[in-house]
Amino acid sequence: MDPKIEIEKLDEQISSGRVKSFKEVSDQVLEVCRKITLSEHCYVAYVDPVNKDSVGISFSHMTGACQYYADIGEARFPVRKDGSYGGLLGYSLDTGISFYVKNPKYHPAAHGMPPGHVPVDQFLSVPVINNKEIIGQIVLGNPLKDYNNHHLELINEIADIYGLVIRDLIY
Repeated sequence: MDPKIEIEKLDEQISSGRVKSFKEVSDQVLEVCRKITLSEHCYVAYVDPVNKDSVGISFSHMTGACQYYADIGEARFPVRKDGSYGGLLGYSLDTGISFYVKNPKYHPAAHGMPPGHVPVDQFLSVPVINNKEIIGQIVLGNPLKDYNNHHLELINEIADIYGLVIRDLIY
Protein backbone atom coordinates (compact mmCIF):
# COMPACT_ATOMS: atom_id res chain seq x y z
CA MET A 1 0.00 0.00 0.00
CA ASP A 2 1.37 3.36 -1.10
CA PRO A 3 0.26 6.14 1.32
CA LYS A 4 0.51 8.82 -1.38
CA ILE A 5 -1.88 6.88 -3.60
CA GLU A 6 -4.30 6.47 -0.67
CA ILE A 7 -4.22 10.24 -0.09
CA GLU A 8 -4.74 10.92 -3.81
CA LYS A 9 -7.75 8.55 -3.78
CA LEU A 10 -9.19 10.33 -0.75
CA ASP A 11 -8.76 13.73 -2.39
CA GLU A 12 -10.33 12.48 -5.62
CA GLN A 13 -13.32 10.94 -3.79
CA ILE A 14 -13.94 14.18 -1.92
CA SER A 15 -13.46 16.53 -4.87
CA SER A 16 -15.58 14.37 -7.19
CA GLY A 17 -18.56 14.58 -4.83
CA ARG A 18 -18.78 10.79 -4.38
CA VAL A 19 -18.53 11.33 -0.65
CA LYS A 20 -21.66 13.35 0.05
CA SER A 21 -21.89 14.39 3.70
CA PHE A 22 -19.47 15.93 6.17
CA LYS A 23 -19.79 12.78 8.29
CA GLU A 24 -18.87 10.59 5.30
CA VAL A 25 -15.83 12.77 4.57
CA SER A 26 -14.76 12.60 8.21
CA ASP A 27 -15.20 8.80 8.21
CA GLN A 28 -13.07 8.54 5.06
CA VAL A 29 -10.38 10.74 6.61
CA LEU A 30 -10.37 8.52 9.69
CA GLU A 31 -10.04 5.32 7.66
CA VAL A 32 -7.25 6.60 5.42
CA CYS A 33 -5.31 8.04 8.38
CA ARG A 34 -5.56 4.77 10.28
CA LYS A 35 -4.60 2.75 7.22
CA ILE A 36 -1.51 4.71 6.21
CA THR A 37 -0.17 4.96 9.78
CA LEU A 38 -1.26 1.46 10.87
CA SER A 39 -2.98 3.08 13.85
CA GLU A 40 -5.52 1.38 16.04
CA HIS A 41 -7.30 4.62 16.98
CA CYS A 42 -8.22 7.91 15.35
CA TYR A 43 -10.19 11.07 16.19
CA VAL A 44 -11.26 13.52 13.47
CA ALA A 45 -12.74 16.83 14.56
CA TYR A 46 -13.62 20.35 13.53
CA VAL A 47 -13.62 23.50 15.65
CA ASP A 48 -17.15 24.88 16.04
CA PRO A 49 -17.05 28.34 14.43
CA VAL A 50 -19.58 29.71 16.94
CA ASN A 51 -18.33 28.55 20.36
CA LYS A 52 -14.87 27.13 19.39
CA ASP A 53 -15.55 23.68 20.92
CA SER A 54 -13.60 20.81 19.38
CA VAL A 55 -16.24 18.56 17.85
CA GLY A 56 -15.24 14.99 17.08
CA ILE A 57 -17.29 13.69 14.17
CA SER A 58 -15.49 10.42 13.46
CA PHE A 59 -13.61 8.53 16.15
CA SER A 60 -12.68 5.08 17.30
CA HIS A 61 -14.15 4.01 20.60
CA MET A 62 -11.68 4.47 23.45
CA THR A 63 -14.04 4.81 26.42
CA GLY A 64 -17.42 3.44 27.40
CA ALA A 65 -18.96 6.83 26.60
CA CYS A 66 -17.88 6.72 22.95
CA GLN A 67 -20.98 4.77 21.87
CA TYR A 68 -23.16 7.49 23.38
CA TYR A 69 -21.20 10.15 21.45
CA ALA A 70 -21.46 8.10 18.27
CA ASP A 71 -25.23 7.81 18.78
CA ILE A 72 -25.63 11.59 19.12
CA GLY A 73 -23.25 12.18 16.20
CA GLU A 74 -20.42 14.02 17.95
CA ALA A 75 -17.99 14.08 20.85
CA ARG A 76 -17.73 17.69 22.00
CA PHE A 77 -14.73 18.97 23.96
CA PRO A 78 -15.48 22.50 25.15
CA VAL A 79 -12.91 25.23 24.84
CA ARG A 80 -11.90 26.64 28.23
CA LYS A 81 -12.79 30.15 29.35
CA ASP A 82 -9.20 31.23 28.60
CA GLY A 83 -9.59 30.04 24.98
CA SER A 84 -7.38 26.97 25.35
CA TYR A 85 -8.28 23.28 25.20
CA GLY A 86 -5.61 21.91 27.51
CA GLY A 87 -4.20 18.45 27.83
CA LEU A 88 -2.52 16.34 25.23
CA LEU A 89 -5.65 16.20 23.06
CA GLY A 90 -5.78 19.99 23.00
CA TYR A 91 -2.06 20.63 22.54
CA SER A 92 -2.07 20.90 18.73
CA LEU A 93 -5.22 23.05 18.89
CA ASP A 94 -3.58 25.32 21.46
CA THR A 95 -0.22 25.61 19.69
CA GLY A 96 -0.94 24.97 16.00
CA ILE A 97 1.93 22.48 16.07
CA SER A 98 1.80 18.95 14.62
CA PHE A 99 3.59 16.41 16.79
CA TYR A 100 3.93 12.79 17.80
CA VAL A 101 5.11 11.28 21.03
CA LYS A 102 6.05 7.71 21.93
CA ASN A 103 5.23 7.94 25.65
CA PRO A 104 2.26 10.32 25.86
CA LYS A 105 2.01 10.27 29.65
CA TYR A 106 5.41 12.04 29.79
CA HIS A 107 4.47 14.88 27.43
CA PRO A 108 4.34 18.21 29.32
CA ALA A 109 0.71 18.79 28.27
CA ALA A 110 -0.49 15.37 29.46
CA HIS A 111 -2.67 15.37 32.55
CA GLY A 112 -3.83 11.76 32.73
CA MET A 113 -6.54 9.70 31.12
CA PRO A 114 -10.23 9.60 32.00
CA PRO A 115 -11.36 6.47 33.86
CA GLY A 116 -11.97 3.57 31.51
CA HIS A 117 -9.97 5.09 28.64
CA VAL A 118 -8.02 2.66 26.45
CA PRO A 119 -4.29 3.03 27.19
CA VAL A 120 -2.40 5.09 24.61
CA ASP A 121 1.24 4.15 24.08
CA GLN A 122 1.88 6.49 21.12
CA PHE A 123 0.07 9.64 20.05
CA LEU A 124 0.11 11.79 16.90
CA SER A 125 -1.84 15.02 16.53
CA VAL A 126 -2.18 17.45 13.63
CA PRO A 127 -4.16 20.69 13.68
CA VAL A 128 -6.27 21.42 10.62
CA ILE A 129 -5.43 24.95 9.55
CA ASN A 130 -7.05 27.11 6.89
CA ASN A 131 -6.01 30.74 6.28
CA LYS A 132 -3.89 30.68 9.46
CA GLU A 133 -6.91 29.68 11.57
CA ILE A 134 -7.11 26.34 13.40
CA ILE A 135 -10.41 24.81 12.31
CA GLY A 136 -10.00 21.14 13.15
CA GLN A 137 -7.78 18.31 14.27
CA ILE A 138 -6.73 14.77 13.36
CA VAL A 139 -5.41 12.59 16.19
CA LEU A 140 -4.06 9.05 15.98
CA GLY A 141 -2.96 6.53 18.58
CA ASN A 142 -1.45 3.11 19.12
CA PRO A 143 0.23 2.33 15.79
CA LEU A 144 1.59 -1.11 14.95
CA LYS A 145 4.93 0.57 14.13
CA ASP A 146 6.39 3.70 15.73
CA TYR A 147 5.24 7.06 14.40
CA ASN A 148 7.86 9.07 12.54
CA ASN A 149 8.23 12.35 10.66
CA HIS A 150 6.93 10.74 7.47
CA HIS A 151 3.64 9.88 9.22
CA LEU A 152 3.40 13.48 10.41
CA GLU A 153 3.91 14.75 6.85
CA LEU A 154 1.24 12.38 5.49
CA ILE A 155 -1.34 13.36 8.10
CA ASN A 156 -0.57 17.05 7.54
CA GLU A 157 -1.32 16.47 3.86
CA ILE A 158 -4.67 14.90 4.76
CA ALA A 159 -5.34 17.78 7.17
CA ASP A 160 -4.93 20.21 4.26
CA ILE A 161 -7.57 18.30 2.30
CA TYR A 162 -9.89 18.07 5.31
CA GLY A 163 -9.41 21.77 5.99
CA LEU A 164 -10.91 22.65 2.62
CA VAL A 165 -13.94 20.50 3.41
CA ILE A 166 -14.38 22.11 6.85
CA ARG A 167 -14.01 25.56 5.29
CA ASP A 168 -16.59 24.82 2.60
CA LEU A 169 -19.16 22.97 4.74
CA ILE A 170 -18.81 24.43 8.25
CA TYR A 171 -17.23 27.89 8.02
